[in-house]
Amino acid sequence: MPAVSRSDRSAFQRKGAARATVLQTVGRRERRSHLTAPRVPTVGIDIGGTKVAAGVVDPDGNILEQLRTETPDRSKSPKVVEDTIVELVLDLSERHDVHAVGIGAAGWVDADRSRVLFAPHLSWRDEPLRDRLEERLLVPVMVDNDANTAAWAEWRFGAGRGQDDLVMITLGTGIGGAILEEGHVKRGRYGVAGEFGHMQVVPGGHRCPCGNRGCWEQYSSGNALVREAREMAAAESPVAYGIIERVGGNIGDITGPLITQLAREGDAMCVELLQDIGQWLGVGIANLAAALDPSCFVIGGGVSAADDLLIGPARDAFRRNLTGRGYRPEARIVQAELGNEAGLVGAADLARLVARRFRRANRRRVERYERFGRAEGR
Repeated sequence: MPAVSRSDRSAFQRKGAARATVLQTVGRRERRSHLTAPRVPTVGIDIGGTKVAAGVVDPDGNILEQLRTETPDRSKSPKVVEDTIVELVLDLSERHDVHAVGIGAAGWVDADRSRVLFAPHLSWRDEPLRDRLEERLLVPVMVDNDANTAAWAEWRFGAGRGQDDLVMITLGTGIGGAILEEGHVKRGRYGVAGEFGHMQVVPGGHRCPCGNRGCWEQYSSGNALVREAREMAAAESPVAYGIIERVGGNIGDITGPLITQLAREGDAMCVELLQDIGQWLGVGIANLAAALDPSCFVIGGGVSAADDLLIGPARDAFRRNLTGRGYRPEARIVQAELGNEAGLVGAADLARLVARRFRRANRRRVERYERFGRAEGR
């Protein structure tokens, strides 16, 4: 069975330096480049703590096919996750002509978008993910933080269309974020900009897993919402009767989606908890507006599914806490439109900036090589 020859690999590695230069400079011209990027299918990968999603995305942001699998256990080696990514990409390549792969990773990615410096849900520590995947897939690979890829997708295809200066806030277990300025993702000097969740809003407040106290995400996130609800239930507060009854007294079964569901049904405590989370969200947004002055804040992540139960109180708190209120234009606060697919779509679209055309025959050779390697236990 044919395999990729040593000369093929050497040629690919020689071209790696040139593509690295492209990756270093493409960020400065993202706004222009996406208009002239090849209109070819690319694969986006969204890597989270519980799942890996892969999808083929067309140049208009439409997902042509999507696959999902569980994220390998965090105690396993980084190669196990890489194997999962390669298998998903090769599976999609059976039915689609894939020209590049974009990775959205929940973690810190360096400014060159090549190494995952730290991923809280995986055993990646200074992991050269881009180079390892390019070596195996023989197509260009771009790696970025998942909040950056989600923000790019919302700017290109979702709630942020038409906004030149945009800040995205993702509310999930914690708080992530991203900044787009004139259509360019601001990644910072070291690639780790947008960690809004760890701004200190309450000195000496709740302890955060990051090691500090009083971080914003301890007051406005899925974890904060669940923590408050469980504390009320554990104290057997009369206002918590509804949720205690719903979980049959098993306080550990209280989750964010359940709180949102009960709030929609009119449960007074759950409505109040979402209002509290929303008010803290508005305070943080007002601080970001003072620092960044964007035209629009896009709120995404699982907690944003609460809609106006959350975003309404956030808008009110934002107006009350905005510096110079009454004498300055107010940024819009809107809910994200692309849902859980935003990170995948954005990763694929960013990968299109470095895509180039590959002959299908070359890709088939790679697929055969990988399968042969697995069969031989390589």
